Formats: sequence, C-alpha cells, structure tokens
Amino acid sequence: MLRPSHAHSAFSATVVLMASTFLSKIIGLVRVKYIMWLFGSGMQADALNAAFVLPDMISYFLVGGAASITFVTILTRYRETGREAEGERSLSVILSTMYLVLGGAIVLAEILAPFYVQKMFPGYDAQKAALCVRLTRILLPAQLCFFAGGVFGAVLLVRKQFNVQAVTPLIYNLGTIVGGVLLVRQLGVSSLALGTVAGAFFGPFFLSWFFARRLGTRYRPILDWQDEGLREWVRLSLPLMAGVSLVTADSWIIAHFASRIGGAVSLFNYAKQLFTAPTAVLAQAAGAASMPFFASLWSRESHYEFANEVADSVSRVACLGLLSASVMIALGETMIDLVFTGGRFSTSDAHLCAIYFSIFSISTFLWSAQAIYARAFYAAGNTFVPMVASTLVTVVSLPIYASLFHGYGAMGLAAASDIGIAMQTLTIGALLHQRHMVSLASLDYAELGRCLAASVASGVVVWLLFSWLGGKLIHATGISQPVHGRAADLAVLMAGGAVWLAVTDRILAGTGSALPRTVRSRLGLG
Repeated sequence: MLRPSHAHSAFSATVVLMASTFLSKIIGLVRVKYIMWLFGSGMQADALNAAFVLPDMISYFLVGGAASITFVTILTRYRETGREAEGERSLSVILSTMYLVLGGAIVLAEILAPFYVQKMFPGYDAQKAALCVRLTRILLPAQLCFFAGGVFGAVLLVRKQFNVQAVTPLIYNLGTIVGGVLLVRQLGVSSLALGTVAGAFFGPFFLSWFFARRLGTRYRPILDWQDEGLREWVRLSLPLMAGVSLVTADSWIIAHFASRIGGAVSLFNYAKQLFTAPTAVLAQAAGAASMPFFASLWSRESHYEFANEVADSVSRVACLGLLSASVMIALGETMIDLVFTGGRFSTSDAHLCAIYFSIFSISTFLWSAQAIYARAFYAAGNTFVPMVASTLVTVVSLPIYASLFHGYGAMGLAAASDIGIAMQTLTIGALLHQRHMVSLASLDYAELGRCLAASVASGVVVWLLFSWLGGKLIHATGISQPVHGRAADLAVLMAGGAVWLAVTDRILAGTGSALPRTVRSRLGLG
C-alpha cells in the first residue's frame, strides 16, 4: 500500500493522507517551534511570518490556489474518454503558459515588494518593513514550484496514487528547518526563507515531476492558445483567480490588522499553525482523497451516489471537528506551553497565543465541512458559483473584522474569523442544496447532535477537573503560579486526554452513536 504506484480506494487514500498530514503538521510544528525558539514573537519573526502573504496572494490570484484540484477534473475527463495523449499535450501547454504568466508576476512582485509591504502592514516601522521586503523577495520564486508540482501531482491523483502527495509536504516543512540549521549563523532569518524555497523545489515540485515522468508523462514547451485543455483550465480557474475565498483571505486580513500590535502577526500565525493541524488532518486529507472519487462519480452522472458521498463525508469530518474542538479548547494552553514555550518565546506569549487558539478552535468543524463542500463543486466542474459566493462572503466579512478589531483588539479578530468561516460554510452548503447537488437534509444531524453533546460535556469535565486540581495544588503548596515544565505539561496532556477520551466514549456509546464502534473496527480492535 505504501508503494508510490499503488492505486488507492477512497478509504485507504484518506488513511494515507491523514497520516501524512498528521506527520506534516508535526514537522510543521517543529518548524514553527524552531522559528519561535530563535526569534520568539519579535521583529524578525513578525517580518518572516508576514513575508509569506504576498507569495500566497500571487499563487491564489494567478493559479487559483488549486492547480491540482482543477487539473484533476480535466485529466479525469480525458482519462475517462480514452484521450490521455491529448491530456498530456494540454498539460504541457498549460505549464508553458503559466510559466510565462506566473514568472512575469513574480518579477513584478519583486520590484513592487516595498510598496506592497508599506500598504499591507501599516504598523511596521522602517526596519521591520525592510526585512519583510527582503524575505518576501526570497520566497516569491517558490510559487513556480508549487504550481508545477500541483500539475504533475494531478497526474498521479487521477490514477488514485496518493503516496507521493503524502510525502511532499514533509519535505517542504523540513526544508525550512534544514536551511536554518545550516545557515542561520551566517544569514540569520533569511536562512529560513531560503530553506523554504529549497523545500518547495525538492518536495512539491521534484517528487511529483519524477513520479509523473515514471508514468510516461512528458513535458514539452508548447504555446497554443487554442488548446482545448488550456481553455477548459482557464474556464475552471478564472473564477478562482478572480474571486477571493475567506478560507485563504482570513490570514491576510488578520495579518493586516494585527500589524498594528507588536508581535501579534507572529502570535496569530503560531496559533493558526497549531489550530490547522487537526483541521488539515480532518478536512484537507479527506477532501484531497475524496476529490478524484467525487469527480469520477459526477463524470459518470452518478448524481445520487455523488450526493450521498459528499453528505457522508461532511457529516464525518464535522463530527470529528466538534470532538476535536472540545479537547483543543480544554487543554489548549497546556498544549501551547509544551510545544512552543522556550528560547525567546515566553510564558506570557504562550498565554496570549492560547487565547487566540481557543477562539479559533470553536470553528474547527466548520473549516472541516467547508473543505468538503467546496470540492463537491470543483468535482462537478463548477468553480464559478462557489467563488462568487466566497467573494461576497469575504466582502461582507471585512467590516466585521474591522469592527471587532477596533472594539475588542486582537481577540476580536479571532472571533471575526469564526463568524466569517461560519458564513462561508453555510453559504456553500446552501448553494449545493439549492442546485439539488447535495441536500442539507441528508446530513446526519442525529450523529452531529450526539457529537456536540459529547464534545461540550467532555470539554467541561476536563476543564473543571484540572481547574480543581490546580486549586488543590496551590492550597497544598502555597504556590500561586501554575506549575510549568515539559514533564508537568506532558502529564497534564496525557491525563486530560485520557479523561476526555473516556467521557467522550461513554457519552457517545450511551446515546447510540456508531462512531466508537466504527473507530474500533477501523483500528482492528473489534
């Protein structure tokens, strides 16, 4: 099953990608920890975290942020109709065209980076802004690697080969760490940016290209504006390029406002990194694994099966998102203290980061659900409707972010993020329902209700238990400050996790949930 050429089922693909995403996020947290250890939430950390925004924007607006998603739909159609040679030619045409377009945009961005930083991060002083410009210019070329890697990766996904996609993010995250270890003394924070670019080349690009080539795919420089595949890709991608999804814009908007508060850009980024770990495992892995199967069902006009598969996937990831949120909120501060505190990242930094993390965690189930809903539209070859809707949601959300930031500061930004993603999820779900693609009535509301009850109860029990134990400890020792340290934090996390799991399992089993039995069966525990 671990061979690069293995063709997966929907379930085995989900398992592989969830395991990969989990490992990637662990390495990603090590990467974040390394940055925090070296630079904390100070000037260099803020500049580095902000430097990723412009490259992400260019990728989003010129590539549509979803090269592999749109390509899976196109190549699936070519494969299903026995025209793989035409699909390979279209791949070459699209790559050649986008090398020119994306390359030109990167050159322009390199020139205009100082103006962009000044407008995007108005709270940065001259020194921080200059460092952000330098780091931005280093990171920009990586977007060529991501685009080409997404295209070659789609060749593998169409054949249900997910193992290469499972490995590439691991290499990407390791690149930053290796770059820092080797060059930080000579180049400072710039070494992390250079390592990131190297990771993008050797991971997302090189591995995908190498294994696509082993399948016989050959890239040839071809420019043909009349190519059918290019025109189809433009039709699918233009809405993604022209619109703005809050899923991506959320981090940009937060960074813009947070630049007015020293260290806030970094703290929000760190909280998001930890928050997106379970979200990525639940939603991105399941969504990426489901995409080729959704596309195949739609192309065969199996619309009933398509609707059921999407609804089942949304129900599953939303249930797991609700359960994850409870333990994340209850043990969030201990988790952040264990993972992040050290070096130049202080306990007070960890406390603020934990507050943002807990607020973000409330919306875990919504982030999970919207990822599946969006892929249902993409699999059906419709990117226009969801992107128009997402753009409208983003526009409507902007005054909410501004209002909550001016009224409640940084915590208001975190709350605005939850409100925005709720609007995004409900809007995309309602559009699928309205178009008779996926009915909202087919969601498993009973199971969602059971998981909500279990998540609230287990989270409250864990929080109350450790609050009580903390009070007892203070009374017994006379120490008014909480006990910190790796061993103490790890003990709290293990004990808290065990209590949470026991209470959750008890409530789910007692209310007739099928989730505990399903999990045990999948794990081979009976």
